[in-house]
Amino acid sequence: MIKLGVNSVLFSGYDFETAVKHIALAGYDGIEISAIKGMCEHLELDRWQEQASELKQIVSDNGLEFLAMEEASLDEERLMKAFEAGANIGIPVINVGPGGKSGVEEDLQKVIAHLRKMSDRAESFGVTLCVKAHVGASIYNTPTTLRAMEEIQSAGFGIDMDPSHIYRSGENPEEALPQVLDRVKHIHIRDCIERAGSPGAPSNQACGRGNIDLFAYCKAMVDGGYKGPVNLEVIGAGSLSLPEVSIIAAESYGYLNACLKKLGAR
Repeated sequence: MIKLGVNSVLFSGYDFETAVKHIALAGYDGIEISAIKGMCEHLELDRWQEQASELKQIVSDNGLEFLAMEEASLDEERLMKAFEAGANIGIPVINVGPGGKSGVEEDLQKVIAHLRKMSDRAESFGVTLCVKAHVGASIYNTPTTLRAMEEIQSAGFGIDMDPSHIYRSGENPEEALPQVLDRVKHIHIRDCIERAGSPGAPSNQACGRGNIDLFAYCKAMVDGGYKGPVNLEVIGAGSLSLPEVSIIAAESYGYLNACLKKLGAR
């Protein structure tokens, strides 16, 4: 069964316990805890040891599990803390963005070399470091993702395949996913309307509200035998009310759960 979760960045305006409670009420299996400095730090990596027991208790009390952590940056010191925290709390996947600029070969080479080094370190902690193609960054589409896959062989490395970024790079995510699926260890998911720019208002990132063919994307997941987590990641929701963010979570769960049930994966 493919497990569904929510990145707690959707609930960046609320404490972690509130986020977990409402994610559980929406029907999800687990949570991706946000450790994104400057955006949402439900997990504060500089003091993760103080938080660990409480975070585990909150998740357990609500019948969920940790599916991933989003740390986002490639800062070596923060990543080492993320790996240590993940290993101790029981968070199997650490998600980051690639950094650098699209079309700059030097940036791509540096990012791949750094990811290779940090993936080896992730492996030593028993966790997986996942990177996703990101609009405007050095890894931003399928060809650059394949380049990273070819040059990084560590068992501690994986791809986080986010259809909204691939869609905004001009590709069709359901066609791109099979090309990289053998190294995909995590999926961030959200919808969007436009082919360029930001993913749009938080409400339009709810699955089923945009123009990405997410059913076809889910079918590509299932047909390819993907078994990892799928976490809803909606950004820009910090000023929204609790009912508003809960509606986005619940609506997206209903859409994804129905798609995956139809495909025999739930």
